[in-house]
Amino acid sequence: MAPLARFVSQSAIIFALRLVGAGLIFVVQAAMARSWGADVLGQYLLMVAAINILAMFMPLGFQVIGTYFAAEYRASQSAGLLRMFARRAYGHIALISLLAFACGAAFEARLAQSYPAIASLWIPAVVMAAATAVVFVNGALLVGMKRSIAGFIADILCKPLVMAGGFAIAYSLAEATTRLESLIWSAALSYAVVAMLHAGFVVTVLCRLPDHGTAPAQDASRWWRYALPWVVLAVATDFFFDIDLILLSHVLTIEDLAVFGVCTRIFALVAFGVGTIYAVTMPDFVEAKRRYGDARFYRKITEANLVAACLAAIAACAMLFAGPLLTLFGPAFAAGAAPLAILCLGLVVRSIAGPAALVLSIHDRPYASLPPVALGLAVLALGNWVLAPRYGLMGAAMAATLAMILWSLAQWLVALRHTGTDVSIWPRLREALGGPRLQ
Repeated sequence: MAPLARFVSQSAIIFALRLVGAGLIFVVQAAMARSWGADVLGQYLLMVAAINILAMFMPLGFQVIGTYFAAEYRASQSAGLLRMFARRAYGHIALISLLAFACGAAFEARLAQSYPAIASLWIPAVVMAAATAVVFVNGALLVGMKRSIAGFIADILCKPLVMAGGFAIAYSLAEATTRLESLIWSAALSYAVVAMLHAGFVVTVLCRLPDHGTAPAQDASRWWRYALPWVVLAVATDFFFDIDLILLSHVLTIEDLAVFGVCTRIFALVAFGVGTIYAVTMPDFVEAKRRYGDARFYRKITEANLVAACLAAIAACAMLFAGPLLTLFGPAFAAGAAPLAILCLGLVVRSIAGPAALVLSIHDRPYASLPPVALGLAVLALGNWVLAPRYGLMGAAMAATLAMILWSLAQWLVALRHTGTDVSIWPRLREALGGPRLQ
């Protein structure tokens, strides 16, 4: 199978599994909104946002760089380095989990004042975050070792099953005042078991890899040099809307927050489909760079850009007709259709601009990605402050879309300046229109 056809096929399978998992999550959230009320759904979405952000910081960035280094060590047959990398990543999660438990106890009163729902469930939230962080590391390593479906399945399918089971338990057995607590506790414990089983599979794969590389520990400084900027970038990119929900929790009503939260979850599903294109092709990027040089490397990037941009454009058009889907959560949620369509415009621009952060890191300039990230978050905070109080849901969507567009264009410009190469979709379009052919 040709490389382009292969990664499209793998991405399609992963996205199909993601659709199944997302369908379960949407059913759970719709049932929660209709049976428990939009205010409980808003509290649940805030809890999930806090868990996701905490989980992203627990491995100290090693889950973000895991795919890159796993692909590199697999290509060079340096299994010893990869096993050491995995031990470091899991060790970070254990350490940060203990610190999170301690901080929760020390600052319980202050946390309860600002975010009472999160404070009352801090212990299961940390357990769920730790399990999520382990799954993040597992997935990154497996994707880098060209086991993409195994890498994604715990997050995209097992986690929704766990949440659906937790909702069923809470709905059937818990009292009305403790249903959210029962859901979070049962989901946290169940997902911890899933994470450990998934990690066991990673260990099995690692033990079977050949090791003809250099002695361990020589790459530790390079891990840290990549980890810090990449984790900031990943939190701001993958959990952009989790940050946004926390910022908006002081601006929008809890009901509007629930509507916007549902919109962002649908957007995250679309963004996942686009991001899968780059995740699946990451090992091919690294292998092309190592074996064939820059020309083949940039050609593969433009191929991925073409597929990702087309998918984003199709999704943006489809979201214009998402109103009936949103009414499954209740009549009030129909107001999210227009904001959702606006959000998807930002994803189109992001896809067209290409994976600038990846290219900067491969050129050993990972920190160059941070100024565009700071710009995007600053625009998001300012936009929420100016637009959301005046225009409500539409203001929140406009602020987020503007932040994504400026961030993506700034990152593309920084990559062009530092590498001298256009990583966007434009080189492929110029070739299609009769320009010079990419080698």
